[in-house]
Amino acid sequence: MMVDLRDVVTELEDWQQGKAVILHGCSESRVFCGGADLNVVGSLKTPSEAIQMCLFMQNTLNRLLRLPLLSVAAIHGRAIGGGAELITACDFRLMTPDSDIQYVQINNGITPGWGGGGRLTRLLGPRAALKLLASGEKVSTHEALQLGLADGVLDSGDIMKSARDWLKPYTKGNAEVIHAMKCVVVAGCEHSLDNAMRKEKDLFAHVWGGRSNDLIK
Repeated sequence: MMVDLRDVVTELEDWQQGKAVILHGCSESRVFCGGADLNVVGSLKTPSEAIQMCLFMQNTLNRLLRLPLLSVAAIHGRAIGGGAELITACDFRLMTPDSDIQYVQINNGITPGWGGGGRLTRLLGPRAALKLLASGEKVSTHEALQLGLADGVLDSGDIMKSARDWLKPYTKGNAEVIHAMKCVVVAGCEHSLDNAMRKEKDLFAHVWGGRSNDLIK
């Protein structure tokens, strides 16, 4: 799964005409994503070996988060462990009514390692994030909506159609402008205010001269 995800992210980085990407699990499974392959994890005997996996997945999920596309995790079933970390690298999280999210790392005697702890803290704030990480308790769809961890509810009958319909209000614009908007937000999250404003200025100038600018036609 880890290598496949890296390869998909690499392809998406070059998708110039795309506007959004939806991550979903197998429709026949009750698990959206269970994280790392247990056979792989079991083979990592030393901290240095585990760190290599950690760095690989941090890099992949950071690249996913920084894609100039709107990203949605369409959660049907369980997002567990590394799967719960994966969804924090998406811009939005949608869940079917009977889904749940669980940071089970505490039960295995480890911490998040794929960047999910830091991203969860930025999403929910330190108190709410610490409660989820330290307890390892399941978070239902209703609870996730209340916390702000989920952004909407999916129709279990047709998950992909439901996710696409939810995305429609945010994908009406020109692809180039949507890419720029996403980059503005990423810069605002990751850079100092001064650097984020410089990035915003550069993106503004780029789209001002683009074909989608109606103000100068």
